[in-house]
Amino acid sequence: MKAYVLSPGKEGIDALMPTERKEPALGPADVRVRVHAVSLNYRDLVIARGTARRQTPIVPVSDGAGEIVEVGSAVSRWKKGDRVAASFFPTWMDGDLSDAHHARALGGGPPNANVVADQRQNGMLAEEVVLSESSWVQVPEHLSFEEAATLPCAGLTAYNALFEAATLRAGDTVLVQGTGGVSIFALQLAKASGARVVLTSQSAEKRERAKQLGADHVLDYKENPKWGEAARAWTGGRGVDIAVEVGGSGTFDQSAAALRYGGTMSLIGVLTGIKGEVNTHALIHKTLRVSGVYVGSITMFQAFNRALTASAIKPVIDRVYAFDQAKQAYEHLASGKHFGKVVIRTH
Repeated sequence: MKAYVLSPGKEGIDALMPTERKEPALGPADVRVRVHAVSLNYRDLVIARGTARRQTPIVPVSDGAGEIVEVGSAVSRWKKGDRVAASFFPTWMDGDLSDAHHARALGGGPPNANVVADQRQNGMLAEEVVLSESSWVQVPEHLSFEEAATLPCAGLTAYNALFEAATLRAGDTVLVQGTGGVSIFALQLAKASGARVVLTSQSAEKRERAKQLGADHVLDYKENPKWGEAARAWTGGRGVDIAVEVGGSGTFDQSAAALRYGGTMSLIGVLTGIKGEVNTHALIHKTLRVSGVYVGSITMFQAFNRALTASAIKPVIDRVYAFDQAKQAYEHLASGKHFGKVVIRTH
């Protein structure tokens, strides 16, 4: 079968190489899926940039959706023809995340030879993927394969940030940063729940598109370096209820400034770095809650899909690339010019 691997000895997008691989074996409790589409996340760029640390090639990309073409002899919950997406953490059914679940994340995980050698560590950028029957989630009927491929990481992360790590209610105000996959999903989910949304972007075109999607207030973070204070001022001084923090250390303090007393920061991203000085006084003074969000469990994924079905939300896709254009898709994501998700069609 055709697939892409990140080849050790190279670094970044140059490490992404097309290859032919043996079809993965099917165990009694496994399901074989013909992958129709995958979507890219910032994590995929980070993993590509760390390829030189790995011992063996790995199939990248955590997010994909497709059609079941074969089931193992002990499989009871799926049948041939079912439309499914793989869970980002294929062994994390419910409860707390653990080292064991983290190590099994699709298309990445620790750069350890013993872990990477496991077939199940490979990701979704292949024509076919085999995973345990419990690792797959049925996708909403109103979504195409391309749309369904955007759900496992960005979509579920946004859902977790609003409804699991925080408790979004109608009438709340949510702050989102930028127009990447997580932020746009958070905008759509918040609006469907009756919330108001403040969005930041330096692009006038992207700010206008965000308003068309329902953003109630937009801020240019370049022109307004104290955009957190500006967001709080827009709420009449009360502050936002939830900040979906995708930037990391470089944007942390402004998110804290935007939040109301007792508000929640759902801390997700590291776009501005993984460490740095933060204003801990603001956390104490305003009794803020900071909750780390790392995608979500299979149970959360199922709840998220029910919410999508009820609200009929359709993911925002910036561009769809052909399978032989995978490198161009990575480059487009790296450029930061996208609005929503970047997708690769595999069939």
